[in-house]
Amino acid sequence: MEGLLAHIFLGFSVVFTLKGMLMIIIGVILGILIGATPGMSPSMGVALLVPFSYGMDPVSAFILFVAVYQAANYGGSITAVAINTPGTPSAVVTAIDGYKLTEKGKPGEGLGAALIASVTGGFLGTIILMFFSIPLAKAGLKFGPAEYFSLAFFGLTTVSSLGGSSWVRAFISIAFGLLVSTIGMDPISGVSRFDFGNINLFDGFALIPSMIGLFALGEIFLSIEKYSPTVQKMIKAFSSKLPSLKEFWRIKNIILKSSLLGTTIGIIPGAGATIATFISYSEAKRTSKHPELFGTGIIDGVAASEAANSSSVGGALVPLLSLGIPGSATTAVLIGALMLHGLVPGPELFQKNPQIPYGIFASLIFANFFILVFGLLGNKLWLKIISFPKSLIYPLILAISVLGSYSVKNSLFDVWTCLGFGIVGWIFKRYKFPVAPVVLGMVLGGMMENSLRQALLMGGPAIFIKSPISLILLSLSLLLFIKPFRDEARRRKNRS
Repeated sequence: MEGLLAHIFLGFSVVFTLKGMLMIIIGVILGILIGATPGMSPSMGVALLVPFSYGMDPVSAFILFVAVYQAANYGGSITAVAINTPGTPSAVVTAIDGYKLTEKGKPGEGLGAALIASVTGGFLGTIILMFFSIPLAKAGLKFGPAEYFSLAFFGLTTVSSLGGSSWVRAFISIAFGLLVSTIGMDPISGVSRFDFGNINLFDGFALIPSMIGLFALGEIFLSIEKYSPTVQKMIKAFSSKLPSLKEFWRIKNIILKSSLLGTTIGIIPGAGATIATFISYSEAKRTSKHPELFGTGIIDGVAASEAANSSSVGGALVPLLSLGIPGSATTAVLIGALMLHGLVPGPELFQKNPQIPYGIFASLIFANFFILVFGLLGNKLWLKIISFPKSLIYPLILAISVLGSYSVKNSLFDVWTCLGFGIVGWIFKRYKFPVAPVVLGMVLGGMMENSLRQALLMGGPAIFIKSPISLILLSLSLLLFIKPFRDEARRRKNRS
């Protein structure tokens, strides 16, 4: 224990310098801007900064990288709450209740809940990372194809929490997302599927342009359809008031539980923040005393999503630093950056260069503090943007959406993808189908298919029952799957 505390002190000593603080502040500002920009992602932001670290010492470089990583995960919530345009895939769930709060004229509550939950989740994820890296990494390695399939299937069964009062529509939405995920090259045989000979579809539809289209353009197209020159539905007044301390105390258990879930799921290599937010939101709704309020504009949903989102950063860094295995797309970029600086991720890093991993721990603590500071200052700016006339804000969102989609791969096809999914999003919203399950289906579809086929090749159907982890996840999935049917039967019985 004394050795651990000495290393933690070493980490704080290398970070708590003028240069270290400057790197964190720059990283947080850049990260928030990257996360809030549709089309960008934490992994893209870090990847863009790697070339600029060539002449930097390794400690300063990784202080900058992890500050960007942590702040970008929060930044996606800003546009999700303010203009229903999630900056990152993991902010999709935040938009469900966050934008509803904005429509009610309470964007301050949505932005405030997202900020506090993000910072709290980030702190808790870092503390867990700091003290339990190696044993947690070993636990995450127990996941094989069978466990990954069961985890993905468990994620799919949370869809009933995203459909509001109509779970049937939610299941139809996720079925559409799963169908879209099958487009492209077969992962095992390499056969082309549903691409109609278009080389742009060999890898399927890109997630980020599809997500931007579904949420941002779908909302714009619906508003244009309902536009009337004489009757314009505009929110007359916005409240910049943050949630009260009493409200934060009420949701403290949601933030704590979602942070633990986010860290745990983040540890599993390949799971990531997006899956963590969907599962945490579903769990928060399942255990709530008022589950019917989720999806109507409630800070509980925002807090559950953002706490899991930010805490997953600490979780994803566990297998990277302890075993040299990336836990997310961003940590895969960080592995390349470590090797670029002549460092080998894994147990050897803790022994030969302890200032690197413990410097990362300390920088995450300070990064969350600065996220809180800049988040509070930046909320006033976003509240001003929300109050712009819709004749100005809609063209702005359209331009950001097109530029964000193009910037992913510098591809015009991605722009057409964004516009196409914008039409799909408009149709779904028009007929009251939730769009978040579509994204969930697209995210989990590929992972689920690959894991299923790999598991069947390894041990046949029995492998899903022989694995205790897989069996537990499938049992929970079954319970979640039959819950909507049971609730519907009870409602019919009560009506009769």
